[in-house]
Amino acid sequence: MVLGSIEAQTVSSTQNKTAIKNFKAAYKAMKAKDLEKSLMYAEKAINADGKCVEAYQLAADVTSILHQKEKSCYYYSKIIELDPKNYKSYYGAAYQYMECGFPDTAIRYFESYINLHPTPNSISSELRNDLELCRWRYEQMQNPLSINLINMGENINSSWDEYLPAITADESMLIFTVMRPKDKYTICFQCITEEDLYASTTDGNGNWTKREYLSNINTHFNEGGQCISPDGKYMIYTACNRDEGFGSCDLYWSKRVGNTWSKPVNCGKPLNTKFWESQPSFSADGKTIYFISNRPGGEGKKDIWKTTMVEEGVFSEPINLGKEINTPDDEISVFIHPDGKTMYFASKGHKGMGDADIFMSVLKTDGSWSQPLNLGYPINTYVEDFSLVVNAQGNKAYYASDKKDGLGGLDLYYFEMPAHLRPSPVTYFKGKVFDAQDERPLAAMFELTDLETQQVVVKSTSDPHTGEFVVCIPTDKHYAFTAINDKYLFYSENIEIKGVSSQIEPIEKDIPLKRIEVGESIVLENIFFDTDKSDLKKESLTDLNRIVKLLRENPKMHVEIGGHTDNIGSQEYNVKLSTNRAKAVYDYLIKADIASTRLSFRGYGFEKPISANDTEEGRAQNRRTELTIIGF
Repeated sequence: MVLGSIEAQTVSSTQNKTAIKNFKAAYKAMKAKDLEKSLMYAEKAINADGKCVEAYQLAADVTSILHQKEKSCYYYSKIIELDPKNYKSYYGAAYQYMECGFPDTAIRYFESYINLHPTPNSISSELRNDLELCRWRYEQMQNPLSINLINMGENINSSWDEYLPAITADESMLIFTVMRPKDKYTICFQCITEEDLYASTTDGNGNWTKREYLSNINTHFNEGGQCISPDGKYMIYTACNRDEGFGSCDLYWSKRVGNTWSKPVNCGKPLNTKFWESQPSFSADGKTIYFISNRPGGEGKKDIWKTTMVEEGVFSEPINLGKEINTPDDEISVFIHPDGKTMYFASKGHKGMGDADIFMSVLKTDGSWSQPLNLGYPINTYVEDFSLVVNAQGNKAYYASDKKDGLGGLDLYYFEMPAHLRPSPVTYFKGKVFDAQDERPLAAMFELTDLETQQVVVKSTSDPHTGEFVVCIPTDKHYAFTAINDKYLFYSENIEIKGVSSQIEPIEKDIPLKRIEVGESIVLENIFFDTDKSDLKKESLTDLNRIVKLLRENPKMHVEIGGHTDNIGSQEYNVKLSTNRAKAVYDYLIKADIASTRLSFRGYGFEKPISANDTEEGRAQNRRTELTIIGF
């Protein structure tokens, strides 16, 4: 769009024949849509006579069309310097300086345009809104956030573009998109670049290893726009123009086993359509995926949608996030934090600093999203800002920027997240699961259950080759953590971080699973009673129902429920209390239709401690309920 007022090849500001000749050549080239040639002649006219306003005007218009913003700003400022009473020039100058990230100068030019306009009442509300937007942007720049962008270094970045980072909950693995020049193998004849996926891991000392090309994922097509599940087991990414695809770009999934990613599989319908699907984000629950699509039924061009992985590789009908988040313009690069409720995304439709800004929104208890909050300057600038992700603890953000001190093009950076922009902190449980007898690594499923609501908030699995696992744990809750393998007794652990709303240290612990054999026993960490009472609390349901499932899956199994106490009080009192507590569990199992002939219960009082009774921590460990296999 030409912002100026060149309408004919007339020149009144100069008598210089060379300037006039070059201006007319520039005008002719512009009419022929040869913009580069037009700019060349316009600049020759300016060089012949530095006061040729028409040449500056044409150069300003052409550089605006060519998106040479800095040049266009310069030419518009020269027009105003030479012809300060021409109100039309202030219009073009205001918008160019607005585009170049100088809202203070744009404000001055907008105001001059309004003041010099012969009929100011006819000025559009759109222009007045843009003036207010510039004032807001200027205010943001006058109150910048205190952040320090740190380049992730040459093991991650290169002279090519690196962007769209994805990171595991424990920050041990980073996967990102790299745009490199096309080569002779690239299968895109109109492209000049090719996108590929790379990965890096930490070396144990906080340093990132040299990035590796994901050879079993990448092809000679474009691959990018990826996310990785918080446990690092699944990756969903974007691939375009495939023979088996449904549209221009589709989402694919792959599973990591050991250090190898499985052969990618198209996510299929209804997730993929004949339209554009890209830039997914995996929620910590292990099943909810947010993504970007321009499919019909949304609020604008590209919108944020979500789907559920109901089983491995099978997805539900996507749902649009609605008008609170999506606008008539583009929303891109969505990231849902492992807390399951804080979302970061880029938008061209919400009030911002420039082309696209990064926003955050929080999922409310009623299922709606809060009003998107602009992250502010200088996270957001006048250029397109996108692809921000935040670590599990919420204190560090990663994103792409083309800062001048980088290694070239877009580089990946990280910075400390300002406190008011942080999500709810999330810690994680990390370790290995193995056979308690021979220490062989095991595949296991993990469930994190909110004991108050009895809702499973996170599901994950361990690596079948290494037994390694990572499970995200949101803070300010009371959880049952359960490890399950059908051939073993389940593992039960209680994690109480209710009332904790700040960063806490991760839990790193290996888990031995016991075989289903006579004599093996497990402590039921999530069986609860009030002090000196034997009534089961509702928080006990997770472990109680897990016992029921275990007994139903092993119909010949006979078990004993054992109650144990600390040594406070007499042995007689504690035997009675522990007996009554064991019987409460026994009674629950009877009501669940487990045959009484398969069950027994006994109270041991404090005769079988598993820890010293001279500390509160030791006494708490001794107050326990155990399940022991006594026969088949």
